[in-house]
Amino acid sequence: MTAKDDFASLRCSPLTANLDDEQVRALAGIACCRRLADQEFLIEEGRVDNSLHIITEGSLAVTRDLGKGEFTTIHVLRAGDMAGEMGFISGRPHTASLRSLGMTQVCSIEREAFESLLLDYPWMVYRVMQNIVQVGQDILRRMNSQYVEMTKYIHRSHALY
Repeated sequence: MTAKDDFASLRCSPLTANLDDEQVRALAGIACCRRLADQEFLIEEGRVDNSLHIITEGSLAVTRDLGKGEFTTIHVLRAGDMAGEMGFISGRPHTASLRSLGMTQVCSIEREAFESLLLDYPWMVYRVMQNIVQVGQDILRRMNSQYVEMTKYIHRSHALY
């Protein structure tokens, strides 16, 4: 991908909400945008990955390992969502795996490269951190809503879990 493509992908992302073009260009300068093949792992459960990933096309399945080669899908992230934000901030191992569903494009930013922008763009770094929290809250809200709907369904149908 070209720098122009990276800029366009990031400009459309909620990560860059309330940023001007110069600030988005600074982010694009440290971002690595790439395409993932169907079922390709972006993050593996239990591993440390200090990158923030922005899904610009396609979707990612958030899965947990059940053992013996079986996985369960917890949630599906779609274009506009971010992935790996907690590990990006905390540096701790991930609690789930992320695998592409079909052809997926992500733009990734390494924490160390992002921190290098702090002196020249402190306000931008602050805004990006706000945007990370907001998108994380939106994802959590969707997951909670889906959980409530599933619980209602199980209760109404007297299904056994």
